[in-house]
Amino acid sequence: MTIRTFLFASTAALIAGAAQAQSISIGLLSDPDLLDPDRSRTFVGKVVFQSMCDTLVDVDADLNYVPELATAWSLDESETALTFNLREGVVFHDGTPFNAAAVAANFERSLTLPDSLRRTELASVESVEVVDDLTVILHLKAPDSTLMSQLTGQPGMMKSPTAFNNGSDFAQNPVCAGPYVFDSRVQNDRITLTRFADYYEPERYHFDSVTYLPVPDSTVRLANLRSGALQIIERVDPSDLDSMRSDSNVALAEAPSLGWRGLEVNLNADTPMANDLRVRQAFDLAIDRDIINQVLGHGVLTPNRQPFAPMHFAYDPEIRADGRDVERARALLTEAGYDRVPVELLFANNTLAQSLMEMIQAMAGEAGFDVSLRATEFSAMQAALAEGNYEVGQAGWAGRVDPDGNFANFIYCDGSLNDTGFCSPEVDRLWTAAKETSDVAARTALYSEAMALVNAEMPYVFLYTEGYSYGLDAALTGFIPHPDGVVRLQDVSFTQ
Repeated sequence: MTIRTFLFASTAALIAGAAQAQSISIGLLSDPDLLDPDRSRTFVGKVVFQSMCDTLVDVDADLNYVPELATAWSLDESETALTFNLREGVVFHDGTPFNAAAVAANFERSLTLPDSLRRTELASVESVEVVDDLTVILHLKAPDSTLMSQLTGQPGMMKSPTAFNNGSDFAQNPVCAGPYVFDSRVQNDRITLTRFADYYEPERYHFDSVTYLPVPDSTVRLANLRSGALQIIERVDPSDLDSMRSDSNVALAEAPSLGWRGLEVNLNADTPMANDLRVRQAFDLAIDRDIINQVLGHGVLTPNRQPFAPMHFAYDPEIRADGRDVERARALLTEAGYDRVPVELLFANNTLAQSLMEMIQAMAGEAGFDVSLRATEFSAMQAALAEGNYEVGQAGWAGRVDPDGNFANFIYCDGSLNDTGFCSPEVDRLWTAAKETSDVAARTALYSEAMALVNAEMPYVFLYTEGYSYGLDAALTGFIPHPDGVVRLQDVSFTQ
């Protein structure tokens, strides 16, 4: 921490000077994984992609769908043909034209790339019809009320077919159609983007370059915002919110969240947690979510025992998030034949996660668990989860407009983010049925039925929904926080 602070402080004057030249530095909670929208698992990756890879559609701060690379869209009466009218005159960063053929190539890649993480999200797409250069139709296997929401994220990010077909690793030199071009990356240090001269809305972007710097320590991240070395930091630690509100040199922007945070259990591991539901239930009962919110969250880590946020129509207010019961937890362990149960928690080594896991360690200890902590870099944690090299791991999702996007990847038997090994054909059926109708009441009932089956097995221990907080240089203007947590630089600039 001391070294990182010193390095930032020693370059603060240079970066502050760059700010005057309309460059900006953004502090991230962690380092992104692969810079390839089809292969990325991380929220911070999406933050970087937002400035580099435009989507077909986006959402505004009120969660309305708004045009981006597509200017209009329509669904036929059967709800199985989604037509997009594309923006004219757009080119990718390498000069490749953006057109209907490029859109078709993107969907083909997302659906067929061996390690694509987008297959679950785009599973309803049967074929893509190129009508003309500026018109494309997605033909669906069945109605999919979730697809528009998916297309606001990585599944809708358009990449240059020239770049992803040239035989090189796209993640090493990503080429998209956004306002900024990939310039360079130093792993675990920085990602630098530069302005794209041929972007279709140049008047909305005011920085010559954007630099993203992973700073897992929240104290260091905030110190560098206050020193001028950073101009935006995402996910301000809850313990710093009050001090920021009283500091005239920085500004605080906040938004409610669509996401969830929790733990996932590796059901394929030969451990007490994996082998006995009663042990998982006991662990869940040992956690006091209200205390976590009060002590760590300062009121912004809203207790929640489900993958849907209060903003989602599928959110069930009847699912209580309180009710720690240490006595019942101990009784369940005794019933399962255990006195003490060893558990290893895998998590990313940032400030909030460390404090959270230490608190869970203490709470679970009172209920009969001997919890060891395994902290690692965020990308290494993601790799361990994907490989099944964990017992209980940190889990979460930044959130999508449609509730399906919050959990489908995690819960389908073949879900691209299903690291737990949970598989229920009946849950798959219910979840798919919820996608195939636009009736909100019917969808809510189907999700409720599916989640009852999921929670009966408890592959996930849901903890809370975290509000999004951003720290800003006081000289910045135009920043609008969004409930999906992504940093958008449209119309953001320094005051003169």
